Amino acid sequence: MILGRVTGSVVSTIHHPIVEGRKLLLAERLDASGKPTGGYLIAMDAIGAGKGETVLILDEGNGARQVLDDDAAPVRSIIVGIVDDVELPWVKEIQSRRASQARYGRPAAE
Repeated sequence: MILGRVTGSVVSTIHHPIVEGRKLLLAERLDASGKPTGGYLIAMDAIGAGKGETVLILDEGNGARQVLDDDAAPVRSIIVGIVDDVELPWVKEIQSRRASQARYGRPAAE
């Protein structure tokens, strides 16, 4: 699964029938701490996600087809969850260390 943030939608007037009536969303990829990585995905929305929301994206065709219950669906990426929070103790530790070092004028060490 991929962590992403919905940045917009994709409109398609000519498409495969499986897309009919479903939203296609543009999502930027995020790293574990929630920062953009520079990549993006176009994913079918299975849950009603909206712009600005952090989401879980299943980026594997067979799994996406299982969610859609259609073995022949030409879909690779599908949004399957809205993220409320990501808890990574090591990220908080690094942020705390950087803040402390910045207060005392020392360079941050990783």
